[in-house]
Amino acid sequence: MKRLICIFSACVLVFVACGSTSQVSSTPKGGRTSHIIGFYNLENLFDTVHDEGKNDYQYLPDGSNNWTEEKYAKKLYNMAHVIAAMKEDNGVWHAVLGVSEIENRHVLEDLVAEPEIAAANFQIVHYDGPDRRGVDVGLLYRPEVFNLIATESIPFTFTPSRIDWSQWTREEMDAFKTRDVLLARGTIGGEMFGIFVAHLPSRLGGKGADLRPRGAEIIYQRAMELQKEFPGIKIVVMGDMNDNPQDVSMTEFLRGKEFRSEVTDEDFFDPFLSMIKAGYASLYYQGGNNIFDIIMVNEALANAKEGTFQIQPIVKKKYYGRIFSKPFMTNQSGQYKGTPFRTYSGGAFVGGYSDHYPTYIVVAK
Repeated sequence: MKRLICIFSACVLVFVACGSTSQVSSTPKGGRTSHIIGFYNLENLFDTVHDEGKNDYQYLPDGSNNWTEEKYAKKLYNMAHVIAAMKEDNGVWHAVLGVSEIENRHVLEDLVAEPEIAAANFQIVHYDGPDRRGVDVGLLYRPEVFNLIATESIPFTFTPSRIDWSQWTREEMDAFKTRDVLLARGTIGGEMFGIFVAHLPSRLGGKGADLRPRGAEIIYQRAMELQKEFPGIKIVVMGDMNDNPQDVSMTEFLRGKEFRSEVTDEDFFDPFLSMIKAGYASLYYQGGNNIFDIIMVNEALANAKEGTFQIQPIVKKKYYGRIFSKPFMTNQSGQYKGTPFRTYSGGAFVGGYSDHYPTYIVVAK
């Protein structure tokens, strides 16, 4: 029975890989200007040097992964190759690309210097966070498109919250560490944008079901503040949410809606709600197809005023998000056929890309 489930799941993901490759034109057409805004979980992009205070020992030359300079170089090349492949598909580099599972600023500096993507001139936003394993989120952006104004790193806190934390002791709360949320504010084509990049708490452990809604609540609270501070600001929330679009963290705490017509100024439009219902997936987790790599937009971007940037349908002229997958990023045979081709499998270095596919949206005016 298990084998049948795996085969079915793999077939669905093969369908997803094929169904996600509709071409997206992001070059100006008919006087319109388009830009790509995306997210990619880089799956443990670590360098080979120990960061003091971080549990990165697995990714050292003498660690359990035997993480050598050669393996690190291969990982950098692979990540750059995916970013370059998206540019080849779309005809233009991302304006903004959020990333997660990166160890520090150094790995991002090495990544943007890779020959395949150096011409993009990506600049970096990064803060060292408190995650015990040492993974952070970051932002790559093209300064000729996204004019950066301000950034902040938003820590995980337990209050103010509508979640009941009575099952947590004060000691447990004080000891809990996870990734900060990154916020970058800037302009694209003269219009104000707020970009959130998140990597919400993992599904490992018994209490994560409350932690992810709280992470979403933190983002939502700051987003509503931004809308009051900067009326008309266009907000994009992206990240590895470790939850699916239909989970409570996304629907109740971030108020994600499936259709643009449902969205008010207190909601977000989540393009991936429709896509997961249609069988699309950005990763394979515990025997199921999931979309953890979510991008949402506020009403100002979902239902924009005429002549301003608005999210666009980009897959089958129906779906407003895209999960980018190509055969080289996907296992072509074996037990995991049809799933993302990752860096390590079964504890062995296989030289793949990531266990997540990147996702993106297109905005145009």
